[in-house]
Amino acid sequence: MDKIELKSGIEAILFASGEPVQAQRLAVVLDSDEQTVLAVGAELAAEYEAAGRGIRIVRLNDALQMHSAPEHAAAITRALEQRRPPKLSPTSLEVLSIVAYFQPVTRAYIEQMRGVDSSYTVGVLTERGMIEPCGYLEAVGRPTLYRTTDLFLRTMGISSLDQLPPLPEMSGSDAAMELQQKVEALKAAEAAAEAMAAEAQAEDVHTPEKEGAEAL
Repeated sequence: MDKIELKSGIEAILFASGEPVQAQRLAVVLDSDEQTVLAVGAELAAEYEAAGRGIRIVRLNDALQMHSAPEHAAAITRALEQRRPPKLSPTSLEVLSIVAYFQPVTRAYIEQMRGVDSSYTVGVLTERGMIEPCGYLEAVGRPTLYRTTDLFLRTMGISSLDQLPPLPEMSGSDAAMELQQKVEALKAAEAAAEAMAAEAQAEDVHTPEKEGAEAL
């Protein structure tokens, strides 16, 4: 398959999916290899942006996704009568920061770090698609392990977890100080994502079902 056919195939699959599609799966379906798919995806993304197209392609870890251009989000919101979703509460941000920096983690680990019951917040973040179950810990009771999702990456405006702000150097082992430093680091990432959205005058929107992709 030549590059033109590969580009066309990637576009068609991403448009039909609406969700992130693993590069490995695209490679198998399109008779290519993962690195070539990611490289062609990057070319498509650059072409879309340079041409001022109304759609974009973004890389999320080793997956690709098609979504609408941020600068058209306000018009899309009006046209589809979407409401701006609520932002993360301080409690949600605390829980999310622990998951982001120490994943995979159990709810018990989160509660140990915070010192309070976190079952409701974990449930809310899971329902909103920011975190997801990813297996079970090999321990008594086999508690569920949680990790962040591709939606988390889009919300933070990053392509991989490696782009999260580094944790500040810690002078002690105090759990409260450790948690505060993680929260501040994640707040910096959220602020950066909000700044990019503000520059585009709105948050990114893909479809009515994707409401909440940029700010929850």
